[in-house]
Amino acid sequence: MPEIEEAVAAQPVRRRLPDERKAIVHHFKVGGYEGYLTVGLYGEGRPGEIFITTAKEGSTVSGLMDCFATAVSLALQYGVPLKVLCDKFSHTRFEPSGWSGSPEIGYAKSFMDYIFRWLRNRFLPPDSPPPTGAEAQATTSAPAYLLAERAGKDQADAPACKGCGAIMSPSGLCYRCPNCGSLSGA
Repeated sequence: MPEIEEAVAAQPVRRRLPDERKAIVHHFKVGGYEGYLTVGLYGEGRPGEIFITTAKEGSTVSGLMDCFATAVSLALQYGVPLKVLCDKFSHTRFEPSGWSGSPEIGYAKSFMDYIFRWLRNRFLPPDSPPPTGAEAQATTSAPAYLLAERAGKDQADAPACKGCGAIMSPSGLCYRCPNCGSLSGA
């Protein structure tokens, strides 16, 4: 029965928040739609739960946001790093989208994009600066076959901008971001 003992030992452990805890309530707007993000904190200030209020109670959007917030909260309590969640859900694109009014975020591609970029800005240390020179060319996300003779013919989707996550547009032999203006390099 060593397999059972190993399986029991490998079970994740949920770290619940204390009954009384601090929280941050953040009001946000995305493309004219408003919402509130409430982040419950552990004693050391790390997020341990989120609540998202976006629409009339009982609506489909409200129900989906409640369920999504519960799933994210459970992930945080079972030890999924906030950075993993922010990397996964930042720059997701669906409606409503639009200007947020937040200078740190600017244009939000969806509620999820806004929420996880805000969480990253508020709770995670700044990322390292973007690569430059030869290092930037080595890490470009443009597929090599698009930069050769097939450029402009039967072209697949363009890569995402490394700076802001927007979908880039072809510009000569490289790609230009219509959102922030950065180039992918050739």
